[in-house]
Amino acid sequence: MNIQHNQLLRFTTAGSVDDGKSTLIGRLLYDSKSIFEDQIAAVENTSKQKGIEGVDLALFTDGLKDEREQGITIDVAYRYFTTPKRKFIIADTPGHVEYTRNMVTGASTANAAIILIDARNGVIEQTKRHAYIASLLQIPHILVCVNKMDLVDYSEERFNEIVNQFEEFASKLYIKDVRYIPISALNGDNVVNRSEEMTWYKDSPLLNALETLHISSDINKIDSRLAIQTVIRPQREGFIDYRGYAGRLQSGILRVGDDVAVLPSGFTTKVKSINAGEKDVEEAFAPMSVSLTLEDDIDISRGDMIVRKNNQPETSQEFDVMLCWLNRESARPRTKYTIMHTSNEKKAMIKDVVYKMDINTFERDKDDKSLNMNDIARVKIRTTHRLMVDAYRKNRNTGSIILVDDATKETVAAGMII
Repeated sequence: MNIQHNQLLRFTTAGSVDDGKSTLIGRLLYDSKSIFEDQIAAVENTSKQKGIEGVDLALFTDGLKDEREQGITIDVAYRYFTTPKRKFIIADTPGHVEYTRNMVTGASTANAAIILIDARNGVIEQTKRHAYIASLLQIPHILVCVNKMDLVDYSEERFNEIVNQFEEFASKLYIKDVRYIPISALNGDNVVNRSEEMTWYKDSPLLNALETLHISSDINKIDSRLAIQTVIRPQREGFIDYRGYAGRLQSGILRVGDDVAVLPSGFTTKVKSINAGEKDVEEAFAPMSVSLTLEDDIDISRGDMIVRKNNQPETSQEFDVMLCWLNRESARPRTKYTIMHTSNEKKAMIKDVVYKMDINTFERDKDDKSLNMNDIARVKIRTTHRLMVDAYRKNRNTGSIILVDDATKETVAAGMII
């Protein structure tokens, strides 16, 4: 398989307390030689002071715990590392009570999620919660790492039991690609290097799986959606008549000569030219930022969308959303919020709570209409102006929204359009 060098992969890690998440990230960074020597020396010294032989890998990621203990808010910590094949961004989402909120924040742009399971405990309630959120956010690839295999004598039988447990409940979820890897983060088995203790496991270790995940197809290439950020009119020599519509292609491909429609007005025209930076290009594809010129003069402003004439999103003022409430203050009925969708900012309100989801049992509560922090609910949203929306399952970019409280300017909710 041809991997594009230094293609960027974002992944998130999920596990309950003491599943070994910090040790796993530390092991990935340490064994892939992604840590500076002075950091290694500092951690070796601290490990010695604690009376630990060798290196306490968790210390590579626990630096941020000090900030948390001092009350400095870190909801999601991002770490970066590179191997010859890929660049990686890890969204490390801590917090137990606030876990749902943090995972929704950290995982919304992820290509993959690592779900850690302690080999001694198997699939627990937290595991189900992590998998449910991963499926809700449509994370394309799930890597289930069964950790602490050294504590169950590297038993293939125990590993298979856990795989069966996970598959049994994951079959109810919408997850496309799941892989299972038996590891010992502490000893380094199957993290970067193959395990000599588990010769029965024939697939690749975790880092190799991350390096070879096929992520090019994760982007929707079918539905062309250019969300307009701004109109460019340089008013300088050589560009007197230039009127470019600049924005980011949320999905799909646009080519010079394509028949396009401008929404919400519905006017149709053709693409005259495409500029990417200083260059003219014949085609643009997501997630490029480009400026288009069109054959006809049409009134276009920020928040409008250029799409293919024969492939259009739904234009609506009312739609259903799976909403995760992120704020400590509960939702207030009939309150107006600012809704942010692609480059659009409009006013909106939550018209009705259809049901609340119990993440632990997957049951729907139709009677409870309150929205508190970490709640996930299906709601009806009404906006003051029409938005151009796709279902989140079909298009993660044009199917996602956030709600902002006008008084505090805080992001209070994130939602996936149904």
